[in-house]
Amino acid sequence: MSSPFPGMDPYLEAPRLWTDVRHGLITAIQELLNQVIRPKYVARIEIRTYMVPDDDPDHDLYRVPDVKIEYRPVRRSQEHRPGSGGVAIAEPVIIRQSDPIREGRVEIQEVASREVVTVIELLSPSNKLNGAAGRKSFLEKKEEILGSVVNWVEIDLLRGGTPNPVKKRFPKHQYLVYSSPADMRPDGKAWPIRLQDPLPVIGIPLRDPDPDAPLDLQAALTLAYDRAAYNASADYTADPVPPLPPGLTKWANKLLKRKKVR
Repeated sequence: MSSPFPGMDPYLEAPRLWTDVRHGLITAIQELLNQVIRPKYVARIEIRTYMVPDDDPDHDLYRVPDVKIEYRPVRRSQEHRPGSGGVAIAEPVIIRQSDPIREGRVEIQEVASREVVTVIELLSPSNKLNGAAGRKSFLEKKEEILGSVVNWVEIDLLRGGTPNPVKKRFPKHQYLVYSSPADMRPDGKAWPIRLQDPLPVIGIPLRDPDPDAPLDLQAALTLAYDRAAYNASADYTADPVPPLPPGLTKWANKLLKRKKVR
């Protein structure tokens, strides 16, 4: 069964699901792009890695923990060893640090030169959380790209967190795609998206004189949803996380009842 929503499914934003959804969407975006940009270009999935400190707000608010810090005493004999001077060393505590976080993105490369032409970021909750290592890493990558000749595209399908400042211009829209083609800076392009509407076909900038490549975001979401059978994990009988505002709640309730999933 496909998603009951005509566009973005707010139930996929739940922290317990989004990490998996994000992986599926990135793979679908890569697949769809390679159908339209070959043979001159190719879409590849690259990884951005960063460490999350113990006091990072991401630990408690958004990310479902899959790593932990473990404090375990070392149980070793305190027998005298050469060079110890006969003084017994107290048992230390082993501190196991969290594993690094790895977030995928799509990069379009020119086949002949292997140069990166466009970077496409699909935002995660930590990318939008002020003070989080994930946001710092995301903004550093964005600043690096915006200072280069590489095109930048960010796809934000999450209602929570701190959005791109451009989003303030579209208060009645829940989602946003922002594109910064290198030859347009400091100007850019935006696709504001309402929950009630299908996701748009957006233009992915390539190198001049090549036209933008069409990316059907709705097709990518449908592909990811059906492949992973998210209808088996999304609880449409409850409210989504984060919750919808009253007006959209009423609309969503009617939709879900009409689709017979509530």
